[in-house]
Amino acid sequence: MDRRQALKLFAGLALCPLCAPRSFAADAHWGYEGPDGPAKWGDIDAANRACSIGGEQSPIDIREPIKAQLAQLNITWAKNVDTIINNGHTIQVNVGDSSVLSVGAGRNYRLLQFHFHHPSEHLIDGKSFPMEAHFVHANAASSLAVIGVLMTTGRANAVFNRIVSTMPEKEGPAVKADPAINPNGLLPAARSYYRYSGSLTTPPCSETVDWLLFTDPIQVADADVARFAKLYPMDARPVQKTNRRFVLKSA
Repeated sequence: MDRRQALKLFAGLALCPLCAPRSFAADAHWGYEGPDGPAKWGDIDAANRACSIGGEQSPIDIREPIKAQLAQLNITWAKNVDTIINNGHTIQVNVGDSSVLSVGAGRNYRLLQFHFHHPSEHLIDGKSFPMEAHFVHANAASSLAVIGVLMTTGRANAVFNRIVSTMPEKEGPAVKADPAINPNGLLPAARSYYRYSGSLTTPPCSETVDWLLFTDPIQVADADVARFAKLYPMDARPVQKTNRRFVLKSA
């Protein structure tokens, strides 16, 4: 099987536990450090081979993006969520069926869940941020659009504070989330964004993701970052090769 055929096969595999809206990640054989760390993901399971051989892997270090007339992001999310889970890799908040992302005309995705990485996975001109939130959307064809929000320390964010105040401290099944958690409160005021074709940042690293990373970070309290980091000191995949991919920036 040549590389192109292999990538097509891996792209069609089932999504990783982090992309499932209501699953409990029982498979703990991959991690972020040690013998099961990112450098070994492609060897742990044949389904993860894209992590090793993929040519459009994420995250990346965004440098010299090209300004372009990108489609407006129309975000229509519900003001509450469904469940919250400590799945052994991150804290994930699952969402109901009524939250929608529209990218231009006729490209609609449903928000499945959002989760967090410490530190940020994407870099901007080599700069890392304290954390990053990923909002995972899927359409009827199982294509993914992931909105990334960089997080820096400063003013407290009421929504993130509510999440770290109520998150399960131990790995286990999903539980009912606090109804005060409104995902809209984790978005920056400005909607300028970077866009590129990439992959899941966790196994199986399928290259099925349209990445939409906001240029402006949000601020969260340093104490709240510390509370998350107490559970997950490191849950960020290192940056991957760009491999001549174009990164666009909305004008």
